Amino acid sequence: MSTIKRLPTCTITLYAGDHLPPHFHVRLQDGREALVEIANRSVLSGRISRRELAAALAWAAENQTLLNAKWEELNP
Repeated sequence: MSTIKRLPTCTITLYAGDHLPPHFHVRLQDGREALVEIANRSVLSGRISRRELAAALAWAAENQTLLNAKWEELNP
């Protein structure tokens, strides 16, 4: 697991050897988690509202290049 960013409400991580499509994990402080596709920031799984994901999705939109590069590094 590679923590990419810690935000006030959540942590964004990527895992080595993870499955396609390229995605990141958002874990809230209460332990709930969602998987979000890097390319279009759609939620692949998890039961977290868009409101609760707003900060993570905004950060991901601004840092999509970083997320893609880190995905390629961890999942060659």
